[in-house]
Amino acid sequence: MPEAAISAPLVILGGGVTGLTAAYLAARAGHSVVVLEGAAEAGGLLSTFPVGGTRLEHYYHHFFTHDAELRWLIGELGLTDKLRFQPATMGIFRNGGLHPFNGPLDLLRFPPLSLPARLRFGASSWFLGKFAHWRRREDTPALEWFYRYAGRAATDAIWRPMLEVKFGPYADRVPIAWMVGRLRQRMCSREAGDQRLGYLEGSLQVLLDALLARLHSLGVHIVTGAHITELELRQGSLAAVRTTAGEFSGNRFLATIPTAHLAPLLQEVRPDYAATLGRIEYFGAVCTVLELHRPLSSTYWLNVADPGFPFGGVIEHTNLIPPSTYGGRHLAYLSRYFENTNPLASAPREVIARDMIAPLPRLFPQFRRADIAAVRVFRTSTAATVCDLRFSEKVPSARTPIPNLFLGAMAHIYPDERSCNNSIRVAAEVCRVMGLDTAPVPRGPSLSALIGME
Repeated sequence: MPEAAISAPLVILGGGVTGLTAAYLAARAGHSVVVLEGAAEAGGLLSTFPVGGTRLEHYYHHFFTHDAELRWLIGELGLTDKLRFQPATMGIFRNGGLHPFNGPLDLLRFPPLSLPARLRFGASSWFLGKFAHWRRREDTPALEWFYRYAGRAATDAIWRPMLEVKFGPYADRVPIAWMVGRLRQRMCSREAGDQRLGYLEGSLQVLLDALLARLHSLGVHIVTGAHITELELRQGSLAAVRTTAGEFSGNRFLATIPTAHLAPLLQEVRPDYAATLGRIEYFGAVCTVLELHRPLSSTYWLNVADPGFPFGGVIEHTNLIPPSTYGGRHLAYLSRYFENTNPLASAPREVIARDMIAPLPRLFPQFRRADIAAVRVFRTSTAATVCDLRFSEKVPSARTPIPNLFLGAMAHIYPDERSCNNSIRVAAEVCRVMGLDTAPVPRGPSLSALIGME
């Protein structure tokens, strides 16, 4: 049954990590807050499912050692003792072979490239991750830059396949600025040449449960199943939000839902602003999660750079977190981003699972279908924004044209990469714009929330 009309000084649209963190910062500062979430449960892309006596994320997650904002929130919730950092192994499947790709020595031994090409690849990657400034590189397509500086051999063998798998028809339009953010994340998380990645014991469900409990103790009212149907404006300001769970009015509103969902709601009341938000395109993502009786390999993250595969990465979670955590089961994600016109956007899950599993013997000759104990397929249509050339011009201001409506969206993560940490940084910055106290939140090396937060 829909709730009766509720009024609060601050109403937050969206119960993902950005919305929940913003609610925590506001409530921590003494403000009354209502959070509206359209799904049956809060959490967004942090959603998990049970496996082996614990839980696992629908979409793979890990943390970097420099994720200062995330570590702050984990500390605020008393979960620091559950944070684990482990060495993570990387690999590339190219020319029919699986090659380790963990550091300079692996690069020097990488068979698909000649020695000069390996050195050129390494030097150009190091420059991007350590010295390049993203703001001066928004006009240059990544592939154009790689062909010029990394060389044709390295670009055709590594960079082009990776960009085409991730961005599909947009691969030629991705700016090198986006690669600066991606490479900086990974290089900052290396210790003595080894990359160390973090994970929360018990999954991100532990973080979500602790955050929801803290919000409850602070008096935050979280309404799930509140699919937004209409925004009501009065004298130019947002007065109320109508949802399938009732009507909610407030003095100020913060939208953290994807702009692809917000724009249609504004079409009737602010068509000009709806058109501005509509310029931001999204990728979907699908993860086929395999529960296995034995591992596929010893590599945590395998990039698939050969053509003909329906996935771009194989992430063997239990090569980072031991299978004993999951009752002895080995867990692997087969991941793929897709544009929303791709058949993956609407294909039945059983078809996706079949197509994803079929080519595994090409990667892992020892694999047998009987190795699979269970298969799950998870899909979202708003996994990431399409960051094309001069994308900063599309990033909307946190101060919307509607005076009492603020925006903290996935687009604000650019030029960095989508992550739990960067979503927390966006929450902190939009709260600062709203005049809330965000001094306790540290500022790590994240490049997110640098645009639109003036």
